[in-house]
Amino acid sequence: MINLENTNSSISSQKRIKNIQFSGLNGKALAIKMSDIPSMKAITEVVPRHCFARKTSTSLAYLVQSLAIQAVIIALGLTIPFTQAMIPVWILYAFVSGTTAMGFWVIAHECGHGAFSDNKTLQTIIGYLLHSFLLVPYFSWQRSHSIHHRFTNHITDGETHVPIVIGGNGISEKVGGENELALSTALGKTNYGLMQLILHLGFGWPAYLLTGSTGGPKYGTSNHFWPREPFSKKLWASNWIKKVWISDLGIALVLIGIFISGLKYGITPVIAMYIGPLLVVNCWLVVYTWLHHTDTDVPHLSNSDFSFIRGAFLSIDRPYGKVLNFLHHEIGSSHVIHHIFPTIPHYHAREATIAIKKSFPKIYLYSPVPIHKALWNIACHCIAVKAEKNNGQYIWQNSYTNQE
Repeated sequence: MINLENTNSSISSQKRIKNIQFSGLNGKALAIKMSDIPSMKAITEVVPRHCFARKTSTSLAYLVQSLAIQAVIIALGLTIPFTQAMIPVWILYAFVSGTTAMGFWVIAHECGHGAFSDNKTLQTIIGYLLHSFLLVPYFSWQRSHSIHHRFTNHITDGETHVPIVIGGNGISEKVGGENELALSTALGKTNYGLMQLILHLGFGWPAYLLTGSTGGPKYGTSNHFWPREPFSKKLWASNWIKKVWISDLGIALVLIGIFISGLKYGITPVIAMYIGPLLVVNCWLVVYTWLHHTDTDVPHLSNSDFSFIRGAFLSIDRPYGKVLNFLHHEIGSSHVIHHIFPTIPHYHAREATIAIKKSFPKIYLYSPVPIHKALWNIACHCIAVKAEKNNGQYIWQNSYTNQE
């Protein structure tokens, strides 16, 4: 455990914040003030102009790249016997195939942001087909994800990975922080961390789609497939309800295709070739989203301390390495610039990231901690947040400070 008074972080030594497990950011995010946040105009001026250009042929080339890689993986998978003895091999296949298929998710994600092409019709068709194949309701997700971007790390209006609050008011804040701290103490760090990994990676994505789990209290219990009662309608403005039904149509057609494939080829090949890899894709999605916006010394913000740009600069770039960056189109190592300018295509994101890192070093966040270590640290220590008096920040608390 790193004591705040002994760390070399930029936080003033006069200010002591208890019970924080510092990450590779060393408290940098906690030291950022509203006065440090540049204007959108200032940010736009430092990013090379060509980074904002979308080229359809280039975007299609990356789609073809992902298709070619996946075709090779599927061809290899078809050589594996569908027998009980080969279950370990099929588990490995699921990990490899799901990891490569995550590239499709990223491309569909770019389509949803308008970063794929200036041809909006082509962009929508590609995004809709790719996400539907991955059982993602394209337009529903597009809507909720846009809110996530607008209110990144907002304690009440955020849309993903919004933490529970110690002393929450139950109206604008998510309550239960005290109970969660007690649970983490009772289970111990290792057991609590394992539980969080299982819940997030195994159930996090379907729970979010079905109930709005980890979303902010402002939106209630939402459902990405059913924009009406008994679920909350707050997420779906009237013009989006029809789009939710259109999203459902794509999902329904894919489910029918899966059912027909199961009848024709048997349930075992469907599980081995599609369901297993899809579960791995979902795991990658949660890993990226969780690590992009959560760390033990990254605050959440109230209205008084929030702006769109400040929330965007609380995103965290991480070292996913050359292979994953290649397969997943740089989504994990250039996420800060994506939150500032979501229409910048991924093939310009690295150059744009270098520009903002150079121009705004005080507020740009990059953690060098290896992904597996960062994931474990967050699972163990990001338990509940507590409001700091008079500064509008909500800080992660944990119950292990005196045990480490």
